[in-house]
Amino acid sequence: MKNSIPGSKPLSKNTKEPDPGNPSLQTKNNPQLSTRANGESLRILSEDDWNFWIKNGYIVIKNVISKEQAAKSAAFLWAYEGKDPNDKDTWYRAPETVHKMKELNNAGMVEVYNNQILWENRQAPKLHQAFADIWGTEKLWSSIDRANLNFPIRKGFEYKAFIHWDYDPETNPQCVQGVLALADQTDEHMGGFQCIPELFRSYDTWKLSQPKDRNRFKPDTTGYTPTKVKMEAGDLLIFNSSEPHGIRANNSDDKVRVAQYISMLPADEDNEDLRQWRINSWQERKPPEGDGFPGDPLARELNYPVAELSDLGKKVLGLDKY
Repeated sequence: MKNSIPGSKPLSKNTKEPDPGNPSLQTKNNPQLSTRANGESLRILSEDDWNFWIKNGYIVIKNVISKEQAAKSAAFLWAYEGKDPNDKDTWYRAPETVHKMKELNNAGMVEVYNNQILWENRQAPKLHQAFADIWGTEKLWSSIDRANLNFPIRKGFEYKAFIHWDYDPETNPQCVQGVLALADQTDEHMGGFQCIPELFRSYDTWKLSQPKDRNRFKPDTTGYTPTKVKMEAGDLLIFNSSEPHGIRANNSDDKVRVAQYISMLPADEDNEDLRQWRINSWQERKPPEGDGFPGDPLARELNYPVAELSDLGKKVLGLDKY
């Protein structure tokens, strides 16, 4: 699969890379998304949810964590960044991290990956079961990813909202991505997830009208209107990696999008290199490597203890096998 982020570092020559630049979602076991070809039962999703997912390429699952846990998680992110949700003057300090991927600058990425609060959310049983419905297996590993505080756009603190793919859709990526809402994202004007289900459905026809040298990761969306996906604190969004998507511009006065990026994929338990990388990332509180994941230059994660894991958490990390 073509890599959309130059400079990512595969773990070994035998490892395929579903998620550019993020080793926690590398694999060599060629997983396939569930089709429920034999009418398998669902755990969390309803039949209507499943049909919506298949048709539109995304689904929102309500209340996979509690409102209290979402608020606790959001409070941690504000404190970690040294910003006050009630004091706008603290929101627009120059960021400590500059991304090689320039389009991520000012997008509000919080460079924290292995804190206790993030692992509490990854090991939430309902969240795990939602991904199990999408993959058709409970033997899943979680991504090791970061969070987001997306502030209203201000002069000197602008960013472009753009629709993109993280994978070349020509490769028919068998992967999903996810966002956990840690605060309500229902205001029409605030930042949040947007996507184009119509293009997801019509890709095979659409591509016939596109130039052969088109950008395989940033489509020409002329004629399409992005769907703004509303979420409430505690909701989980899962979207197919063939879904064109992006963070929309936050044009609100005072609403901040607070979210954690979480995905899961079938565990590659025989891939010992990858399993050890995951365990080391958790123990040493290290971020993934890649231009899209610069990490925290202040190494603030090392000020916190190693996250304690539940029995499920040990499995979604890879510490224990299923």
